[in-house]
Amino acid sequence: MGIIELEGMEFYAYHGCFKEEQIVGNKFTVYVRMEYDETKAAQSDYIGDALNYQRAYEKIKEQLQIKSHLLEHVCQRILDMLYENFPELQHATVKVSKMNPPMGGQIEKVSLTLSR
Repeated sequence: MGIIELEGMEFYAYHGCFKEEQIVGNKFTVYVRMEYDETKAAQSDYIGDALNYQRAYEKIKEQLQIKSHLLEHVCQRILDMLYENFPELQHATVKVSKMNPPMGGQIEKVSLTLSR
């Protein structure tokens, strides 16, 4: 089983329940772990046999550009998109973090993780 991890992806996006969050925006980080059978790619050394993580990054970036109220919704959309676009995917984990959420105190980030 091969594991590809896209770590520390940063995006500026407009997610949140407060009107101001949807206007001003915030910094978000995303972590994705994708498991698939890498045997063919490991033997062939051909990108067409691998799970294309460049394409995965571009698709994740597209999802972050769609405004949402909840991190749950953002994570679920990313997870659904991964399974729709990468049929070789056997298991995936997505973690989305909102940096410095406006909660009335000093909080580094709030995160949500979904797996399937």
